[in-house]
Amino acid sequence: MKNDFNKRILTSAILVGLVVFFVFLNLYTFMGTLFVISLISWLEFTKVIKKIYTKNYSFRDLISVLSFIYLLIFLYMSYILYTIEFAFLVMSICIFSDIGGYVIGKIFGGKKLTKISPNKTISGCIGSFIFAVFPILFIILFNNDQVYTKYFNFILLSLVVSLTCQIGDLFISYFKRKAKVKDTGKLLPGHGGILDRVDGIIFGVPISVLALTIIV
Repeated sequence: MKNDFNKRILTSAILVGLVVFFVFLNLYTFMGTLFVISLISWLEFTKVIKKIYTKNYSFRDLISVLSFIYLLIFLYMSYILYTIEFAFLVMSICIFSDIGGYVIGKIFGGKKLTKISPNKTISGCIGSFIFAVFPILFIILFNNDQVYTKYFNFILLSLVVSLTCQIGDLFISYFKRKAKVKDTGKLLPGHGGILDRVDGIIFGVPISVLALTIIV
């Protein structure tokens, strides 16, 4: 378990580093990276779907098509979102939310959140919300831009994005549970597949674009 935790932390650090690099490089590398991640995630998801609907080909294909359309929407929303600051902010919220859920859940344990994902606890859910606020607090402390003086708005934004990330995680967990698989793939040590790591981001980004418009 300790070895798995160390792998997860190392993988998270590498992924965060890559996100920072591609976000700050330019729009094209940012979108190109997201496209590759989205494509791999979609392929992993279709494999899970095939294990669930082994005979119902039409429904399986429908889900695959709808999920692909959603990923196109995700990419479009990411394009709209892109400014270096906001892209980095939203990605950071999603990543910290995931880390908070894992770390606090492992430390405190406690009552299970839902039967969909037995490893998720109420303490982990709370940890996700708490950690999601950290990027906001960091930016407020070290950024003098007047837009960040709307403290409540940005904290509310982080909570909304965190909630969406957790729902996205549960959504993918539901299909993994039906398919009777632990992970969507094996590309990332300690995490499983690409989709296992970015499911929250894929759901969080479209909502964050709306939240930035409405709340901020």
